[in-house]
Amino acid sequence: MTRHMLFILIIALSVGIVGHSAHAQIARQVPSSQAQVQLSYAPIVKKTAPAVVNIYTQKLVRQRVISPFMGDPFFQHFFGAIPQGMSRQRLENSLGSGVIVKPEGVIVTSNHVIDGADEITVVLSDRREFQATLVLTDEGSDLAVLKINPKGELLPFIELEDSDAAEVGDIVIAIGNPFGVGQTVTSGIISAMARTSLDMNDVNYYIQTDAAINPGNSGGALITMDGRLIGINAAIYTKDGGNMGLGFAVPSNMVRSTLENSIAEDGGRKTVVRPWTGIGGQPVTSDMAKSLGLASPMGLLVNSLHEASPAKKAGLKVGDVIVSLNGKPIQDPSAFAYRVATTSIGKSVDLDVVRKGQHERIKLPLISPPENTPRDEALVKGQSPLSGAKIANLSPAVAAQYRLSEDVVGVVIVAVDPDSAAAELGLAKGDIIVGVNGKDIGSVKDVLAAASVQGRRGWRLVINRGGGLINMMIRR
Repeated sequence: MTRHMLFILIIALSVGIVGHSAHAQIARQVPSSQAQVQLSYAPIVKKTAPAVVNIYTQKLVRQRVISPFMGDPFFQHFFGAIPQGMSRQRLENSLGSGVIVKPEGVIVTSNHVIDGADEITVVLSDRREFQATLVLTDEGSDLAVLKINPKGELLPFIELEDSDAAEVGDIVIAIGNPFGVGQTVTSGIISAMARTSLDMNDVNYYIQTDAAINPGNSGGALITMDGRLIGINAAIYTKDGGNMGLGFAVPSNMVRSTLENSIAEDGGRKTVVRPWTGIGGQPVTSDMAKSLGLASPMGLLVNSLHEASPAKKAGLKVGDVIVSLNGKPIQDPSAFAYRVATTSIGKSVDLDVVRKGQHERIKLPLISPPENTPRDEALVKGQSPLSGAKIANLSPAVAAQYRLSEDVVGVVIVAVDPDSAAAELGLAKGDIIVGVNGKDIGSVKDVLAAASVQGRRGWRLVINRGGGLINMMIRR
């Protein structure tokens, strides 16, 4: 090695050492100001935490106790007929969280937190307690709205953020009451947007976060760094009941649309009516994408259109692939359902459609689900096993109300008397009567006619429950 080359090598090594040393100094630099030392989420927490509440519910549950000696001839000989079943009551308590979204005391929480509750107590961050009134329940989005009376006081509340503006990697804060230990704050990032593979409710579209969420956090707030509500914490993925870094929140845009699309009923309770399209669809697979002329397997492949569908009138056809709605990409049917659900009835949306490899745009008006067949609600009476069931004809409006698929046929049970033959048989709201004694059922009149037959000793019922058929044989 020449002296010249050795000199160059020494200089290069010296520069490398100095450069590494400088980098190390920068990485371990002492804070240069008091502001850098005090970087904290505390201001955001102080602003938002007073609007996050604890929710305690009580539910009276009746259980039927079956005697182990029922039907035993030995015991019947000495003690007579033993009652077929006795009922006892027990009180169930549960807890969750909620978010004040209006200063007058309007609170949003998860529907599963208050489902079936007889009494709902809301505890503010300052420990004041209020009895809450249930204003709205929506199983389809797993959201519920409560109202408390602060007697004219304007309570702290959190404004709704546009959840479509959120991005993966954004820092978020989760506030709730995990395991009932008291209000707790955790932080993390948005891990994913538009999670549609969870199948937890009808509008299956979630924000995923690694902010620690545990049982009791349900209904609590997911907060952005500017102190706005980006989601309502709804569920976790867990193997042992604790946090595993997979938490899911209902987007704030769904909260907003739930409030906007709710209507008051006679009893004061509200119900949510969402836009109806009458479009049936399926995901696009990789093999389908090639044959449909798509660059990637995404979108909703239209496989059916209801006769009353506004989409059919607008020019949509079976075989079309919907790839975006109002410029928002549609990955799958759940994403399409979410985009429709977060739009108000009466508005129109622009659909980008691929048809035979060509792109087209269709303007789709969003309407309320029609009741094109009168529901004709009726209570089944008499000696049949259906006695005590209240039934109705199916229509898009009825299907939406009872969370049923629009392609089902039959007659839906909308209520069951708890002391009736139908209840004893195990029939429940949402069951669909498909057949009675070998005859197909198409209307309420069909059921009433079949149930009025006297003197039958055997009955055969075909019930559609959740898409599966149940055959029941009843002997009397």
